[in-house]
Amino acid sequence: MERGACVADASDMANTEDGVPAAAVKSKKKKLIIIGGAAALVLLLGGAGGFMMFGGKGGDHAEAAAAEHGEEGGHGEAKAGGDEHGAAEAGAAFVDLPEMTVNLATADSQKPRYVRLNISLEVDKPEMAAIIKPMMPRVLDSFQTHLRELRPEDIRGSSGAYRLKEELLRRVNTAVAPAKVAAVLFRDIVIQ
Repeated sequence: MERGACVADASDMANTEDGVPAAAVKSKKKKLIIIGGAAALVLLLGGAGGFMMFGGKGGDHAEAAAAEHGEEGGHGEAKAGGDEHGAAEAGAAFVDLPEMTVNLATADSQKPRYVRLNISLEVDKPEMAAIIKPMMPRVLDSFQTHLRELRPEDIRGSSGAYRLKEELLRRVNTAVAPAKVAAVLFRDIVIQ
């Protein structure tokens, strides 16, 4: 009987690779195929998710842009009202201020620095825009007085721009009271 057992062992050895039984080799190949398939699936899903978030059509941003521009109102078409533009919110209006270039406060030894701003004021109703326009000299004076006291470091970064926006909102609401401005929006801000 031992001779038969040796024959069986010899046949198993013939079906092995590097001394590993054939069943173990098949098991390893299955594991590699499963792992490779799972990795490919993860990459495929990750790529599809990235495409949908950053590069795909559709999504919240495209829907919001379509709602804001409407079917017939495309880019570059003039709207009635001059400085007032319809907003995505019903009834909101914008008042564009003229471009402002103001000296910033610097030490005597430093080169003079300037800030150039293009600002729009957002109001809740078009009637408010009509009330604010005659008070524009007050608003501009208040803005320029504040801007001349700022240093370039005060405006630097997103936190500096946010603080400036909040201060200008406070100042414009003081200048146009009892009318109310909902937001100060920067169209352009350059420090030279």
